[in-house]
Amino acid sequence: MTQAIPKLVSFEDFAAWRPEGGRYELHDGVIIEMAQPVGDHEDIVGFLVEKITIEYVRNGLPYTIPKTALVKPTNSESGYSPDVLLLNRPNLINEPLWKKESTVSLAASIPLVVEVVNTNWDDDYYTKQGKYEGIGIPEYWVVDYLALGAKKFTGNPKQPTISIYQLIDDEYQVTQFRGSDRILSPTFPDLNCLISSLRTFLNGQQQLY
Repeated sequence: MTQAIPKLVSFEDFAAWRPEGGRYELHDGVIIEMAQPVGDHEDIVGFLVEKITIEYVRNGLPYTIPKTALVKPTNSESGYSPDVLLLNRPNLINEPLWKKESTVSLAASIPLVVEVVNTNWDDDYYTKQGKYEGIGIPEYWVVDYLALGAKKFTGNPKQPTISIYQLIDDEYQVTQFRGSDRILSPTFPDLNCLISSLRTFLNGQQQLY
């Protein structure tokens, strides 16, 4: 469960307050203390970071994956800390909050965001999906390895699902992948090894490599 601190604060106050320990987000002025992820969640995040890094290095792309950077939607007192945040380094010079607050808000800086679903699944499927779409982030993944989301996201009966949102004409179009589906990423179309290994993990074999 997440713990909400009810006092409304500005993003500037939140960025100045945010402690080094723990993980916090700002949702429309409310500071949210995020639950400590379980081991399987961290395994998946680490696996995704490793494989995505190999792919952008292999293709000579000027990307990086920071550890604790924030995504701030424009005109919103919010700040999100994605599980995987892929940044386009050359555009960081245009980000006014990057140098002092490690925060990005421009679509050109963010090729891809990934959220691995925890107990607060509705934030990933509803709140963050809408906010990331508003920013114009080209691609957004929701990795629901425990099938915690509603049936319209995870099927009936519920199954582990990866939802890939692609921005088309300023709106997200979602494709959902389950079971033996071949998963396609617009940003990294050659990540077949990643998807195959992740599917093995999602199917309960508990082995990523």
